[in-house]
Amino acid sequence: MTLDMERNRVIKPAIRYSEAFKLQVVNELESEGVSAESVRRKYGIQGGGTVSRWVHKYGNGTRGKIIRVETPEQIDELKRLKERVKRLESLLADANIDLAIERAYTQIACERAGIKDVAEFKKKHPGAQRT
Repeated sequence: MTLDMERNRVIKPAIRYSEAFKLQVVNELESEGVSAESVRRKYGIQGGGTVSRWVHKYGNGTRGKIIRVETPEQIDELKRLKERVKRLESLLADANIDLAIERAYTQIACERAGIKDVAEFKKKHPGAQRT
């Protein structure tokens, strides 16, 4: 930036809103059911996400809250699926332990048999070609 540009630059003052004003805006938003954008325009609030942050901070939780309604069948299905995931995770852990034991056993067996290249030992013999 040149010196002339620096001198002519206009610095906008930061706008600070009182807590009472923020609470009034949030109360109006929640009680009247209007959009955050309309309240923002009504009061001349510059920031696009300002009102949303106020609602998140000062709101009573009625705005933006998702209420999920499930049938008993859906709840039972969810429980069943969670139990299945838990069981599968346990089986996977057991399989990983078995694999680690098998690898260690193979390594020890190869050392005792005097086989230096374990990877070569584990390769299968190609055998006769099938026709």
